[in-house]
Amino acid sequence: RALRKLPLHMGLVVTEEEPSYADMASLVVWCMAVGISYVSVYDHNGIFKRNNSRLMDEILKQQQELLGLDCSKYTVEFANQDQADQVLNCQSTLKVLSPEDGKADIIKAAQNFCQLVAQQQRTHTDLDVNVLDNLLSSTNGFPDPDLVLKFGPVDSTLGFLPWHIRLTEIISLPSHVNISYEDFFSALHHYAASEQRWGK
Repeated sequence: RALRKLPLHMGLVVTEEEPSYADMASLVVWCMAVGISYVSVYDHNGIFKRNNSRLMDEILKQQQELLGLDCSKYTVEFANQDQADQVLNCQSTLKVLSPEDGKADIIKAAQNFCQLVAQQQRTHTDLDVNVLDNLLSSTNGFPDPDLVLKFGPVDSTLGFLPWHIRLTEIISLPSHVNISYEDFFSALHHYAASEQRWGK
């Protein structure tokens, strides 16, 4: 309630070599608790995506620990393409992403569009931002991220959704390991106070 605005979609990008499931789960649950509707988790080695069920288990455990009896109000839907959605009546939707959901997804979308042109279902003049957005499968149904929290020493998002973050506020934090709620809330406070000028 103390924040002027909340991101609709927050990206959590880990550039560190050793991802922590417990700390990432805490971050996801905190996002849910403050009312962020869409959360993307990304690491450049795809570790979280390959071990998606371990991350899910940790999130469900932390929901119980951090939210207690209120847990039912804060359900999360896991929206990965390779799995059925796991929880209904969701308030937050989570996607776990890896580098294949970045540049590789853009290449695949371009190939799909070229195929449509070759099959004369589209013309080359049809290509615009909205058409390409609709062809991208990794973020289907997700708005572009408003805020990315980047964790680690690398001054790069290392391939996290390059098409989608052109207007995204990016806040760098030293590490996601042992991150405190105060650090998380401070980043949200910084975002709420920022003025987006849309390139002007």
